[in-house]
Amino acid sequence: MNNELVSLGIEDLGLNLNPENIADLELFLQEMGRWNQVHNLTAIEGEQNSIRLHLIDSITVLPIMRQFLTDPGPSIADLGSGGGLPAIPIAILQPGWHLTLIEAIRKKTAFLQHVRGKLGLKNIQVLSERVEVVGKNQSGQFDAVISRAFTNLANFLELSLPLLKPEGLVFAMKAKRADEELQDVCMDDWRLVADVPLKIPNLAVERRLLVLSPVRKLPL
Repeated sequence: MNNELVSLGIEDLGLNLNPENIADLELFLQEMGRWNQVHNLTAIEGEQNSIRLHLIDSITVLPIMRQFLTDPGPSIADLGSGGGLPAIPIAILQPGWHLTLIEAIRKKTAFLQHVRGKLGLKNIQVLSERVEVVGKNQSGQFDAVISRAFTNLANFLELSLPLLKPEGLVFAMKAKRADEELQDVCMDDWRLVADVPLKIPNLAVERRLLVLSPVRKLPL
């Protein structure tokens, strides 16, 4: 697997991965593949596709996130975490960041808890709850919110808002429909901070990371 990760261009992302990082990413994919056979965590099967479409896709966002999350130990919520993407790879590579994985489907949260223990990831918390419930219980607790293939952008922003601190950021991982989804967002309520194209090595797909912040209105 190590050679596989290298051949697929993971080093081209400039993340300075060490052997322990590679081993943990490898173990995560192995566990996902094993559980997926029984629990159908994801529709993408096969090691090659898993590496390309899951792991590398998830960590391409890290250089941009590092630019914006400059304070030590930011608190990040991953909405609809599913099989742990992008949160688990991010947690592996950013042990100082605190990630809360929110997932309502219990077979998926069981997998997330399993991976947390298997990899010894002390910087993640798994919540088996609907996002709306967490928004009420942990209002304004997060520096950032992220999601990959969870819901459309307008709905994602609506769900993210209660979770964010006043200066919080939303990281939306999107594909070619990003412009169409942006048209449905009320830009009186949100500011587009960055729109960054993401290049996945050796994979010809369009990916973009949208970074948005809420426009906090003063009370009348």
